[in-house]
Amino acid sequence: MSSVIGGSLRNENYTVGWIAALPHEAVAAKAALDDFHGRAPLTQSPHDQNLYVLGSIRGHNVVIASLPAGVIGTTAAATTAMHMLASFPAIKIGLMVGIGAGIPRIKKDRKTNKYRDLRNIRLGDVVVSQPGGTHGGVKQYDLGKALATGEFEPSGFLNSPPRALLNAVGVLRQLHESGESDMPNILNQILLNLNNAPHSYAYPGQEFDRLFEVEYHHPQDEETCDDCDEDKEVVRTDRRSTNPVLHCGVIASGNQVIKSPAIRDRLGNGCICFEMEAAGLMNDFPCLVVRGICDYADSHKNDAWQRYAAATAAACAKEILLNIPEVEVENERLAKEVVQAAQMG
Repeated sequence: MSSVIGGSLRNENYTVGWIAALPHEAVAAKAALDDFHGRAPLTQSPHDQNLYVLGSIRGHNVVIASLPAGVIGTTAAATTAMHMLASFPAIKIGLMVGIGAGIPRIKKDRKTNKYRDLRNIRLGDVVVSQPGGTHGGVKQYDLGKALATGEFEPSGFLNSPPRALLNAVGVLRQLHESGESDMPNILNQILLNLNNAPHSYAYPGQEFDRLFEVEYHHPQDEETCDDCDEDKEVVRTDRRSTNPVLHCGVIASGNQVIKSPAIRDRLGNGCICFEMEAAGLMNDFPCLVVRGICDYADSHKNDAWQRYAAATAAACAKEILLNIPEVEVENERLAKEVVQAAQMG
């Protein structure tokens, strides 16, 4: 990563907004930059307390915004986006990048009486929000109505991202399907850039990626799964490669940390990932959501995979930007205009 002398670019030169809520998400995002411009914008709007990192990725000037320490959730994310658009009025496309919880599809095999994951999602994989039907790829699972059947019907959906981002996702899906994706190389460069970080962002190891049956709970007061019952693990075939796999679909967003497989399966029906910020951006930031999977939203979750998952998400976000021509960004509407139009209905 090279450095550009701070102050050489104006706020109006930045057209890509990248939100990274947690510190390790922001660290991974900075490591994905081709050029680092600095941390202090020339000007900052009144009341804007965001922490910024400025840089560029193949011709796109990128502003990375992170939340103040200890602040998380949908409301905080909305405030961060609002202040970023006020300080950087030329932003046209947005990315919400960080970690999330994977939602497997666990079913019992009647022949073997063993459980299997039909979705085959693994820790370190990356999920990208995929618009479809009446939603923009993200549903707010804690906003809606309870049905007579006992099920919950969400009513909040994220607006669809700009066309330039959707086109790039289409390209990414083809590259990953054909084995031509450059994400493994991008990830390796990010990890190299973070080689001197005090905490490791490296791949934790396939042996530490363990998925358990829905009814099996983590032993109380145990920090790791070392003593968990192996017979309660979901049967999964080892992959030929440890490279992260891309998944596209609906992301469930809300203010709760999900640590129950029963709640996970009920609230996350039809979704492939949980996260805690994107729903707050529904009318405040037209963006694509990118999440590296760090746990399975069950009682076995811990922090061991968070940094690596942040790095895989950052690698995917960078590959998205690498597949967006500058002219496509230029042709997009200003994000603040899109927000204003949405708020006016």
